Amino acid sequence: MEKQKYYITTAIAYTSGKPHIGNTYEIVLADAIARYKRSQGYDVFFQTGTDEHGQKIELKAEEAGVTPKEFVDGVAADIQGIWNLMNTSYDKFIRTTDEYHEKQVQKIFKKLYDQGDIYKGHYEGMYCTPCESFFTESQLVDGKCPDCGREVQPAKEEAYFFKMSKYADRLIEHINTHPEFIQPVSRKNEMMNNFLLPGLQDLCVSRTSFKWGIPVDFDPGHVVYVWLDALTNYITGIGYDCGGENTEQFKRDWPADLHLIGKDIIRFHTIYWPIFLMALDLPLPKQIFGHPWLLQGDGKMSKSKGNVLYADELVDFFGVDAVRYFVLHEMPFENDGVISWELMVERMNSDLANTLGNLVNRTISMTNKYFGGVVTDKNVTGEVDLDLKAVAEGTPKAVEAKMEELRVADAITEIFNLFKRCNKYIDETMPWALAKDEGKKDRLETVLYNLLESIKAGAVLLEPFMPETSVKVLSQLGDGKVTEKPEILFARQDLEEVLKRVEELHPPVTEVPEDVIDIESKPEITFEDFGKMQFQVGEILECEEVPKSKKLLCSKVRVGSEVKQIVSGIKAHYKTEEMIGKKVMVLVNLKPAKLAGVLSEGMLLCAEDAEGRLALMTPEKEMPAGAEIC
Repeated sequence: MEKQKYYITTAIAYTSGKPHIGNTYEIVLADAIARYKRSQGYDVFFQTGTDEHGQKIELKAEEAGVTPKEFVDGVAADIQGIWNLMNTSYDKFIRTTDEYHEKQVQKIFKKLYDQGDIYKGHYEGMYCTPCESFFTESQLVDGKCPDCGREVQPAKEEAYFFKMSKYADRLIEHINTHPEFIQPVSRKNEMMNNFLLPGLQDLCVSRTSFKWGIPVDFDPGHVVYVWLDALTNYITGIGYDCGGENTEQFKRDWPADLHLIGKDIIRFHTIYWPIFLMALDLPLPKQIFGHPWLLQGDGKMSKSKGNVLYADELVDFFGVDAVRYFVLHEMPFENDGVISWELMVERMNSDLANTLGNLVNRTISMTNKYFGGVVTDKNVTGEVDLDLKAVAEGTPKAVEAKMEELRVADAITEIFNLFKRCNKYIDETMPWALAKDEGKKDRLETVLYNLLESIKAGAVLLEPFMPETSVKVLSQLGDGKVTEKPEILFARQDLEEVLKRVEELHPPVTEVPEDVIDIESKPEITFEDFGKMQFQVGEILECEEVPKSKKLLCSKVRVGSEVKQIVSGIKAHYKTEEMIGKKVMVLVNLKPAKLAGVLSEGMLLCAEDAEGRLALMTPEKEMPAGAEIC
């Protein structure tokens, strides 16, 4: 009998930087659901990946002195590395720079244009570069971006638009007739009341102010705007072809059974994406779940706030499965969860080391001590045994019921309730006391048999959430005989020692002025690494705009007796006449590269604030051109 398919996706991660533990939570959550579905016998296809186009990427690449593709290659590798570190069982990692995806996006754009769903016009509004979003004046908060709070800039450009209103009524009807479509229900109410019922505006689907995107092949100068590019990964990744030559996988797996996304992008997935699919005459996904955020302390994780936690760092302290347990167990169904070092240590010690680890250890130890590692059911039972068996037999159904509603934290709680019941059973039966009476040997053996079978049942159920731990427990319990020396599953942690190590890694700043920001740390380097870089004072002799670029200036910079040509992405911050005569800090031995077709032979160093404003680094005192900076 052919297995029933189950297609699950995460949102694709934006390649602007290393994902923090809040971003990583989503891939672990999706993995737990995918593994659970496989355990039920489903033919699961689990897709994740990276979103790699946009103005923000283009700017970051220019600042780094690399091409956008080189920049996203590095970040995508970091993201995939963390997904692998967390032992996630994805079947495909798609990148929006994949050739097949880019070609299909071009074909989709052309199809929608040809059938009248996309038209050309002009867009005018306030634009936030980090969010890659336009806003009207009324949508701004204190004159700044309503999403991230950063500065916005007025922008007007030619663009293509999608006729959202054409499909709005049809989408409203679908949502009303498919109550499971948007989960939790609070997300559905938000989309209906705030966006759909008041009336949809047409959506900008192309840009001309930057180049790093998929070109609109029939209109040079336009690139496909982020959401039409990014969202379509869910179909291109399984072989959708806009020309009708869909793969067998697409025919089998679409529509998706579950799109798992963060609550901050619910609008794009429950309004824009279904409308795009309607225009393509494709079925809508069965369910879209907008999960809450995992917060650090009392707020959303932010590099500028300095409160970012990363999965690899947490794994170094606690191990992969402990981190998986924490992010899955501590995240409520609808409300935001909280993570901190203190909470991690508490859960490590109470739930993992004590409730689970100590249970397994002492059960195996008693089985070895009293019966040489082998026990059978002597069926000497009482009321307490029946209660334990009832909990063990009922837990799979309880877990299934929670997982059907995507209440993953509650499902884990059910499993740990079984382990807690096992611990209580030990206290009730007192095997050490039974062992003192030879006449109660069969009762003792029955007790240990019941414990081992109950722990096995819990360990099997634990696999989707803590796969390595599940394997370790089951291998120690064995098939007929337990291991001779039980392995410590989770070592207890001393909170003071953990916090001391954390402080050594991240020295605290006692009083943080309002005008400072924190940035993501780069890998540690040696003095030898630093010694390879040559910094000198340079004097700007000439400066002009780079043709066909809205961001680049080309400067002739005297460094000692040599004049270097240096291209910098600072046009928004400096006029050409301001640059001439400035003494600046120059990285002179950077490998030459072409930016917008112009050769650049070094790099001007700048500082950047939280709003993205740049300032050239200049010497405090008068220094000659060529002076070494050391």
